[in-house]
Amino acid sequence: MPTPRDTQARVATWAVFFVQGLCFATLLTHVIDLQHKFGLSDGDLTLVLLLVPVIAGVGSAVAGLLAGRYGSRLVLRISQVGVCAAVILSGWNGQLAGLYVISAVFGLFVGAVDAAMNMQAVAVERRYGMSVLTGFHAVWSVGSMLGAGFNSAFSALGMDLAWSFSIPVMIGVVISVIMLPRLYSREEERATEQAVQTTARVPWRPIIPLCLAMAFLYVGDAAVSNYSTVYMEKALLATGWLLPFAYLVYQAAMLIARVPGDFAVRRYGPAPVVRVGAVIAAVGTLGIVVAPGVLVAVISFGLVGIGLSVIAPQSFSAAGRLGTGAETAIARVNMFNYIGFLVGAAVVGTLNDTVGPREAFIPAVVMVALIVFLAKGFEPKAELAAQSPQR
Repeated sequence: MPTPRDTQARVATWAVFFVQGLCFATLLTHVIDLQHKFGLSDGDLTLVLLLVPVIAGVGSAVAGLLAGRYGSRLVLRISQVGVCAAVILSGWNGQLAGLYVISAVFGLFVGAVDAAMNMQAVAVERRYGMSVLTGFHAVWSVGSMLGAGFNSAFSALGMDLAWSFSIPVMIGVVISVIMLPRLYSREEERATEQAVQTTARVPWRPIIPLCLAMAFLYVGDAAVSNYSTVYMEKALLATGWLLPFAYLVYQAAMLIARVPGDFAVRRYGPAPVVRVGAVIAAVGTLGIVVAPGVLVAVISFGLVGIGLSVIAPQSFSAAGRLGTGAETAIARVNMFNYIGFLVGAAVVGTLNDTVGPREAFIPAVVMVALIVFLAKGFEPKAELAAQSPQR
């Protein structure tokens, strides 16, 4: 039975996800602004975007090692502040070299936060004894929507770019300072692992479907996150507040789907939910490719958000069911987040540069559709399910 301490840790973990979504969206929806500010070609922009997931993979691996020894709370207390600082500096930086350095720092810390916050979320889920992890990712979507909404509003008001970066993230800094100390300690995380007893050695075989699904998911997410504003401007000739609006709708739809996501998983199981989500996301991505105007495009971005909403949290949840050594499994799954993001940014960026912004989304249609065939790997193994704590 969850205790008041578990509730406190759950709320603190919600806060971490919220701040991460806020920072990520604040930076990503300003991609087109940074391209204009530094006069980057589409090829140069692709290089900047590729730098982040490459370094983030390193950050995720390091977080897995450090969390296994010191606990994920310590990792988060350092890395989340680093993410906030990097985003704020992105707005004030005026040098191209600085853009590359800050992007690398952002990638390192964002990778560490992504891995460590999901470790905390898995620990909470173990204590509750039922699916709650999708709810954390719903809070991430709330933060992401807020970041995109701030950008859209500040763009309409003509606010200076530096302040457009800084104001939302300072909210995140305040939340982090207050809430990070309330996360589970290393000893408390260890205690939750006793609920699922397995070997300390984490084999690759059971997490390969999760890793591949995570990679394919983030090919689609990278296309939307990195190139939604580029697509809106170059394919549909949108301007002003409409540029970040597609990403805002994407995150809003993801939030709407994630709110009941845990209930759906409890009733139908993770595999059917993941399978249906992959179909919806593939249809939405295809809609982006063929959209005749802004309305259809925005609706399509929303369908992608709905479809992808539960895949990432269920990947981490399935990895967390490995019990002892789950930090390693979670870090491994999270690394494929960046592999997918890297491949997505590279392929979408290359096609955007050489063919066009519409055609750039075609690989995402294929990759997302392949998740349908990986969904079986999300089913909990019978022996592990029998050992799960009951509420």
